[in-house]
Amino acid sequence: MSKILIYGAYGYTGQLIIDEALRHNLNPIIAGRSADKLSALNYPLERRVFNLDNVESIIKQLSDIDILIHCAGPFSSTAAPMMQACLASKTHYTDITGEISVFELAQSFSDKANNSNIVICPGVGFDVIPTDCLASQLKEKMPDAKYLSLGFDTSSRLSPGTAKTSVEGLGQGGKVRSDGIIKSVPLAYKSRTIDFGNGSKNAVTIPWGDVSTAFYSTRIPNIEVYIPVSPRGAKKMRRLNWIRPILKMPFVQRYLKKQVGNTTKGPDASKRKNQGTYVWGEVINENGKILQARIKTANGYSLTASGAIEIARFLIGYNGTGGAFTPSTLINNQLVHQLEGSSETIFTELK
Repeated sequence: MSKILIYGAYGYTGQLIIDEALRHNLNPIIAGRSADKLSALNYPLERRVFNLDNVESIIKQLSDIDILIHCAGPFSSTAAPMMQACLASKTHYTDITGEISVFELAQSFSDKANNSNIVICPGVGFDVIPTDCLASQLKEKMPDAKYLSLGFDTSSRLSPGTAKTSVEGLGQGGKVRSDGIIKSVPLAYKSRTIDFGNGSKNAVTIPWGDVSTAFYSTRIPNIEVYIPVSPRGAKKMRRLNWIRPILKMPFVQRYLKKQVGNTTKGPDASKRKNQGTYVWGEVINENGKILQARIKTANGYSLTASGAIEIARFLIGYNGTGGAFTPSTLINNQLVHQLEGSSETIFTELK
């Protein structure tokens, strides 16, 4: 039986993934940096305590592991040593990041992963399974698409880890892909009115992972991602552009992350059950033809748990080629429909 290790197991999302693994009769090894936090988890599972400061020590911990589910952010700091260790230990790497830099890092390791015959597939949760699958489905319907816009709408609260990642994003500003190149842009760079599936709302661009991943899944050269933000909220976001150099300072980042870590709490089971997510996408070709698509999914955290385990189960006994993948290129663009709570895709041709 393949050995699965969940690192960052005592985090909010890590525990959801453990529960999902047990629901599928998997018995993962649970791991993290803190022995105290790990021992506090009430699971009858093997535990491993190690940090990510030294790649050689990580390799030893992963030497008997077939599949890693990496849940300990910020992934901008933790993904590189984990990927390097997985290449050496021949362990399939997955994580739940939504960070563009991590997706680009994964692609830079693609040839090495192919040579090691392992899979590197970051973003096996809400970041980015639904949007990645929707992008690929739209590309199938419009093979000559030149412009891709994606977005989602949820009322779900952020987990502490996601909130800390968002703090990092404030200093980095926005990101879009233009003519195949990822470009830095101001926060709330563009705004438009979008019906994500629950009524029209003002929306603004955000630096979501699909700016990276959707390109590798579709090869569409121009990509933007949107979330709903009120016009007033959009103005506040744009004002932050004036102080972005301050927001990037390490001591400011540490302070803000400490604040959100102390005050942010992920949604409980009842709220996860009742707070689904609306996912939207749009492609346009050079002739101006527009095709939109919509999916409703489970709450993002519930989908992350089911997505991470669905991909881990796929990798058990995997005998395909190695390399860097997105969720839709690893399995297929129907993956989102295999996850509990996901609707069928509704396509709408506008012109």
